[in-house]
Amino acid sequence: MSSQSVTSSKNAVYTREEVAKHNKKGDLWVIIDTKVFDLSRFSNLHPGGLNVLLDEEVAGQECTKIFFSLHRQEVLQKPAYARLQIGTIKDETATIQAPVPGDISRVPYAEPTWLTQGYYSPYFKESHKALQVAMRKFVDEIIYPDAQACEENGKRISQSVLDAMAEKNIHAMRLGPGKHLKGLTLMDGIVKPEEFDYFHEMVLTQELVRVGARGYGDGMLGGMVIGLPPVMNFGNDELKKKVMPEVLSAKKFICLAVTEAFAGSDVAGLKTTAVKTEDGKHWIVNGTKKWITNGHFADYFTTPCKTDGGLTAIMIERGPGVETSPIKTSYSSTAGTAYVTFDNVKVPVENTLGPEDAGLLVILSNFNHERWVMLCASARSQRLVVEECLKWVNQREVFGKPLVSQAVIRHKLAGMIARVESVQAWLENITYQMTKMSYKQQSNKLAGQIAFAKTFATRSAQETAADAVQIFGGRGITKTGMGRFIEHYHRTVVFDSVLGGAEDVLGDLGVRQAIKQMPKTARL
Repeated sequence: MSSQSVTSSKNAVYTREEVAKHNKKGDLWVIIDTKVFDLSRFSNLHPGGLNVLLDEEVAGQECTKIFFSLHRQEVLQKPAYARLQIGTIKDETATIQAPVPGDISRVPYAEPTWLTQGYYSPYFKESHKALQVAMRKFVDEIIYPDAQACEENGKRISQSVLDAMAEKNIHAMRLGPGKHLKGLTLMDGIVKPEEFDYFHEMVLTQELVRVGARGYGDGMLGGMVIGLPPVMNFGNDELKKKVMPEVLSAKKFICLAVTEAFAGSDVAGLKTTAVKTEDGKHWIVNGTKKWITNGHFADYFTTPCKTDGGLTAIMIERGPGVETSPIKTSYSSTAGTAYVTFDNVKVPVENTLGPEDAGLLVILSNFNHERWVMLCASARSQRLVVEECLKWVNQREVFGKPLVSQAVIRHKLAGMIARVESVQAWLENITYQMTKMSYKQQSNKLAGQIAFAKTFATRSAQETAADAVQIFGGRGITKTGMGRFIEHYHRTVVFDSVLGGAEDVLGDLGVRQAIKQMPKTARL
């Protein structure tokens, strides 16, 4: 039977003996997990060359094990390759299950325990679980494909994705619980605004992280998460009425423009200045900001400026005198990382956030939430690596045995799992405290805890990334193929350790907070 005479229907059924006859150039079939593929015309286009396919263990043969040692499952789901399938093997059932949008992974430790069947949690209620189900499906179907494309081509997140998120009020939920949610329908009514708490926000953040594209993750309006709260909490009513609907509907974009090349983590040492005009109606802003997430496409810049009495926080609208240029970093330019220049920018005094000369308080007030969000993200992204590694060591064979049979590999996996479970447990405890404390209490009691937890998480993540590369070997440093998520993670994992406060700075903050609380009576 020639390949030309074969029906093109995927419903056709063949025996293994029939497939085995198609084993030469121009007439080449293979079997992958009971599915029969006709590679006759594709063989000359095969990236590995024709000779690989003509190997006696491949041509006309069962090559599931060989295929999955070289290719990710998603390859078979691409239209260009899926249409090569011409049928299935008679009386046999596929053993490998393709993921379905919204699925919970059954790989051990790939999900936090509250999502794993047979485990319990005192923190997560039915509304948290319902939100997770809806968000998982939304991310898999709407966000994930866009994330993979944009991370590669460096383009901004698609407006259609932002619009879909706005329709579900996801942008608003990412700012946490509060009055800004009043009257909104959250994720088609799955959770009521008055019920929404920090565990709901954790669910939201951790599901978004699963796209496995770090630059896109920040490009997904990370600037809004840190730039809009100062406007929401310290802006006057008119400013909030104008800016918040625009940003939460993703019609306009905002960023937090704090960091400068001169100051780094030293917020008090910023050099950008704001001087009032003689009539007192405007600020004239001059200076530069660097490494500003979303800055390249932002319409609004929440900006601390040096004023006569200290620092003043001002919301600056893009206009004359505001220039942005992209900064190339280790992750995709889809994040919009920018160098921002303010050259005699005229800003209405009504755009002042909080009291004049009290800008340090305004900016610092949101740092806990920012770091907590990054802690949520770090915890979940480490699970992606754990899942990738567990799948790989189970299917990869070396020296005639599965890779997991190597004790050194199991030792690395043990460390990964212990770290990610520790981070998640600490995170859940901190989150529970947040649900019971006022914002002021959180600042007093949790700033150090969050700083320590974020530092522990980001250091753990870097160790996990390094171990994962060793497990994947050369594939772990290759941008495509089996180890592409590992390569990406290893290359971008340090962003979490720098953004929101470098590890050393946060560790020092945590110790200083602890020392402040030391009882005067304590002695050895």
